[in-house]
Amino acid sequence: MGQDLYESPLVMILEFLHRHCRMLFLVGLRVLDLMLFNMVWMLILKVHNLELRYWRKLYMFLLCSLASTPAMFNSTLTEDEDVFCPVDGSIMITASHLPYNRNGLKFFTNAGGLGKADIKDILERAAIIYDNFSNDALKESELAVSAAVRKADYMNIYTANLVEAVRRAAGNIEKPLEGFHIVVDAGNGAGGFFMGKVLEPLGAVTSGSQFLEPDGLFPNHIPNPEDKAAMRALTQAVLENKADLGIIFDTDVDRSAAVDSSGREFNRNRLIALMSAIVLEEHPGTTIVTDSVTSDGLTAFIENKLGGKHHRFKRGYKNVIDEAIRLNFVGEESHLAIETSGHGALKENHWLDDGAYLMVKVLNKLASARVSGSGCGSKVLTDMVDGLEEAEVAVELRLKIDQNHADLKGGSFRDYGEAVLKHLENMITSDSKLNRAPVNYEGVRVSGHGGWFLLRLSLHDPVLPLNIEAPSLEEAVKLGLAVLAAVKEFAALDTSALDKFVQGL
Repeated sequence: MGQDLYESPLVMILEFLHRHCRMLFLVGLRVLDLMLFNMVWMLILKVHNLELRYWRKLYMFLLCSLASTPAMFNSTLTEDEDVFCPVDGSIMITASHLPYNRNGLKFFTNAGGLGKADIKDILERAAIIYDNFSNDALKESELAVSAAVRKADYMNIYTANLVEAVRRAAGNIEKPLEGFHIVVDAGNGAGGFFMGKVLEPLGAVTSGSQFLEPDGLFPNHIPNPEDKAAMRALTQAVLENKADLGIIFDTDVDRSAAVDSSGREFNRNRLIALMSAIVLEEHPGTTIVTDSVTSDGLTAFIENKLGGKHHRFKRGYKNVIDEAIRLNFVGEESHLAIETSGHGALKENHWLDDGAYLMVKVLNKLASARVSGSGCGSKVLTDMVDGLEEAEVAVELRLKIDQNHADLKGGSFRDYGEAVLKHLENMITSDSKLNRAPVNYEGVRVSGHGGWFLLRLSLHDPVLPLNIEAPSLEEAVKLGLAVLAAVKEFAALDTSALDKFVQGL
């Protein structure tokens, strides 16, 4: 990332983290706690006096208080002198939906979020800087940097842009959501702003919204669109308040999902189907990039019903987004990259996975449909996914690898997992009722018995997740038995979850 990065405040921050990350990450603070922000500023002060040349490069720090991850990225793009934007870089402090003591840092420039290679490079450079660390000028630096700290309510700018997007889609009507009843479930994360700063200015009724106050202990439910308890809580709020729509966010608002007036959930495959329908109306024939665990029914819906192309890639939202960017670079148009977890990024929004912007696209559809007279209420959205074939049975089982088992023979869990996958792949070729996916980028994906399964190696953990979808439990069990027969000879693989499933327990 060049010499400029080497001489940036970001290097100094990470230099300190390199040696003191245990202290930072194990502090028992609530998610997005302002105390942690203050710690970062003190961290900057301490490392700031490494060399005077850094001070000449450093002009101002902005403290934005409570914010969302997508907003922090947007601050590097927004042109607004009143809030000192665009900034050169931004830092988000969040544990996402993880426990309160798992706070971490996300770094952004106007080119997007920093990846693993970037962080590794910075840490290596920071380690060199650390050798020259001195506390002699600490007090002087504290005074100098304190004078450079400014507070800015960037969230007002960010939310105003979201409001304007909905108004523009409805023909510049001031309150295009007037008469709509929409509830928000923020799960005690950072997404409570969406009710008062987005929905209400657009005219929506928001009574029944819940868990809007940030609390990293998550006393009501985990703020996670994939969590069943979270989705049940939102569905209950929609039905009890007779709302038209319910919206839920994860902790730092880079993921989202929805529920229609009948209590039908728009998450996972159904959310992808809805967003694909919206995007393909605007960009006919475009390629939709998803993660590896999306259903065969979704592929048929995107390609046969909507006329698009489904590019099923790897698990991991960064993988999905990077693949969409790559496709555009090589000449294949793609406007949507979305994962079943609820991470969704659009080309029009700088490939940022922004849960609030994803819901704005949904609101745009509601507002524009009413203005045009083509529909009213969330039925507009429900109708858009009509024809999506959904499996009666959909499960994910986790087959753990015992890293201490003798069967690993001193090798890594990753090598062992790859051996399991290779053996499964070979076994499948001898079963005429099973067919390997002709195009597949991750694990072993097989169709048969009216459904499909995917066995893959986890991105980070010694686990082989197994996804099975089928039209009935009987057919799902047949797929499970095929996997079990192939992997049973791997003694370090814990198949107890799969054993229980095929036994109907």
